[in-house]
Amino acid sequence: MKAIAIDDEPIALEIIKSHAAKVPFLDLKAVFMDAFKALEYLQKESVDLIFLDIKMPDISGIEFFNSLSKKPLLIFTTAYSEHAATSFEMDAVDYLLKPFSLSRFIKGCNKAFELYNFRNATEATDHLYIKTGYEQVKIFYDEILYLEAAGNYVTFVLRDKNILSRSTFLEAANLLPSGKFVRTHRSYLVAINKIDKVEKHQLTINNKTVPVSEGYSGDIAAALKK
Repeated sequence: MKAIAIDDEPIALEIIKSHAAKVPFLDLKAVFMDAFKALEYLQKESVDLIFLDIKMPDISGIEFFNSLSKKPLLIFTTAYSEHAATSFEMDAVDYLLKPFSLSRFIKGCNKAFELYNFRNATEATDHLYIKTGYEQVKIFYDEILYLEAAGNYVTFVLRDKNILSRSTFLEAANLLPSGKFVRTHRSYLVAINKIDKVEKHQLTINNKTVPVSEGYSGDIAAALKK
């Protein structure tokens, strides 16, 4: 699993490098004190995971990650606890509070690796099974118009029916193949090839309207260009 780390503190980067060297499935490709140098790197190279500080000069970790059109898995590494709720909304895999131990670092890496493997396994098929009530229901990816989250429930909206599943938004999103769906709002994920029309604050998909948040408009524009 390829990774990079971004932090304006040299000591923090040294700790991440030291911890990462002890995780056999993790390949830390580069570390950056300058977020804009990291952005240049990501324009040329793809990674599976980013370790990202939040409070940095010029641009915050939250702003940096939201600017990426292709979003890897994310683990925040920060000395501040007040952004934990925001990290949950951004579907961060983990939120490591400095100073974090090797064992805590490995726990976060294990969570990321599980999601990484699950994504890759999911992409090898054309369908998934979701639990609804006491049943497991088979859904083909091509049937899905969008996902709508509400608390600990996610609705899979298909052309002819809706299926409600008890799941977090992150769990449901990670069941889907990457590159086929795009986030439009903190509670919505839509099938790119099903989008009929995009407006400033909403899009239309099979005569249904889905809200578009300003923070995700760039992701939508990038996805439609591919």
